[in-house]
Amino acid sequence: MTPSSPASAHEDSAHEDSATVRTRREGPVLHVELYAPETGNAVTEAMLDELLGAVTAPDPEVRVLVLSGAGDDFCLGGDRAEFADWLEEDPTGRGIRVAGEKARRVCEAISGNRAVTIARVQGKAVGAGFALALACDLRVGAESASFRLPELALGLPTAWGGLLPRLIHEVGAARVRELILTGRAFDATEAQALSVLQRVVPENELDQAVEAWAKPVVRRPEAALRVTKALLNSYAAATRMADPSFLDAELMASVAAAGRRTPPRTPGPDQSHS
Repeated sequence: MTPSSPASAHEDSAHEDSATVRTRREGPVLHVELYAPETGNAVTEAMLDELLGAVTAPDPEVRVLVLSGAGDDFCLGGDRAEFADWLEEDPTGRGIRVAGEKARRVCEAISGNRAVTIARVQGKAVGAGFALALACDLRVGAESASFRLPELALGLPTAWGGLLPRLIHEVGAARVRELILTGRAFDATEAQALSVLQRVVPENELDQAVEAWAKPVVRRPEAALRVTKALLNSYAAATRMADPSFLDAELMASVAAAGRRTPPRTPGPDQSHS
């Protein structure tokens, strides 16, 4: 089998807009953009639904899927107002369970996608935003990018979208333990040293860096690319001693419900989107 020629690729398509996700097709490259810049692209249940539709089983001719965020930040994490509403409506955490299961399916659809997935990260990638970026095969960040996992400070476990086993596999248990327990932010340089990012560039060169990765990938034979991705994912999974990410939604809901029954504490300066 030979790679598709440029002439056989689909013509570039215009933006397909939904409420919080925009997609754009450029031949064999599909761009998926989180589009809620007024909230820092905070992840809502509606966004998860739209993301799932965008990243699940794209056209077989799509060889590369680029995940990005509109505005100053890639993604500031989950929408805390919606999270509070779910607990208000059902103190047992049913809404959190439903959204948590969708989060797991979205991240699995990204990591297991037949296309090569690239995260294009600018500004902050916090909590759920960090998880979405980490689910991608390749991750490039602007020099000004930063990352943080604030869940523990918010009274929640680090249990969203299968983030924890994926992060331990990519970074290592000792370093992950320190990042989670302290909840400290770290910059793009450290992110690259930890393999959270594979490349760091000035922000105005992000698109060029994405293109530099995408250009050779789209020339690869489809069958070889698909099988290689499956092999990489299989070997990565085999090196994890356990991957209980199917419990993420239950853990998040249970801890949130338990926290609701305890007296609230005064929010600290590190309490931002999770």
